[in-house]
Amino acid sequence: MSLAAPSTAALPQPSGRLSTWRLLLSNPVTVISGSVLVVIVLVSVLAPWIVPYGVNEIDVTRALQGPSAAHWFGTDDLGRDVFSRVLLAGGTSLTIAAVSVAFALVVGVSLGAIAGYRGGFVDAALMRVVDVMFAFPVLLLALAIVAIFQPGMLTTMIAIGVVYTPIFARVARASALSVRTSPYVQVSQTMGTPGAWILLRHVLPNIAGPIVVQTSLSLAFAILSEAALSFLGLGIQPPAPSWGGMLFAAQGFLTQAWWMSVFPGAAIFVTALAFNLVGDGLRDVLDPRQRTLIEARRSK
Repeated sequence: MSLAAPSTAALPQPSGRLSTWRLLLSNPVTVISGSVLVVIVLVSVLAPWIVPYGVNEIDVTRALQGPSAAHWFGTDDLGRDVFSRVLLAGGTSLTIAAVSVAFALVVGVSLGAIAGYRGGFVDAALMRVVDVMFAFPVLLLALAIVAIFQPGMLTTMIAIGVVYTPIFARVARASALSVRTSPYVQVSQTMGTPGAWILLRHVLPNIAGPIVVQTSLSLAFAILSEAALSFLGLGIQPPAPSWGGMLFAAQGFLTQAWWMSVFPGAAIFVTALAFNLVGDGLRDVLDPRQRTLIEARRSK
């Protein structure tokens, strides 16, 4: 005798997108982290017009000065304003994360959805390629890709996009495997509907939930990956600002100029944490089991 079925049936069933938004907005952690992300994105986009100093405006007479009214985050070893560089580096880091994750999403979801829907030899062949990519640690594979080509923004985006593609492929395949046995897909197949149309019309919309959650989490890890590559000198090349590059430049001044590492490090931490918390909130409202638990708590 199951007690779960009666309790779930007794719950009020939300309808449409509005119920999902209400559940999402009822989570204060998700709301706060989402608001922080909006602020970070807006500030990064508007940074070229709001920063008080140029990104490479050097004033050696003001080198290694602490935070003050003139330089809110202090200055680095060349007298450059750390506040201006942190804000301008945010645009670079977010652009790299967005483009690389978009690449991984499109390629990975396409491969995973096709593999899960088609099955058989197609599934086995595509998943073996994904397994080979999974055999390498993420950062090591990214380092290998960057080492082959010239380090820079484009190479960094390609490297991060490639290493996160198999993650999206696995998520999409697992979801597609469960969707392809659903009645509406089987009816479409019986009616002779082309496989490409079934994928676009039925499979992809029904695997959107896990993909959205994975996208948010991947953006967080893409921020960290870009910072790691730049810190190692294989990402954004100086004098262009990047949070990882700023940490690399600050490692020789940890004791005499703590602000050079604290502020870019805090930017990386807050941005990655916000993306992760938003991903957790999305998972709670898009995963049917988690959503049922939330609705049960709210109905008490």
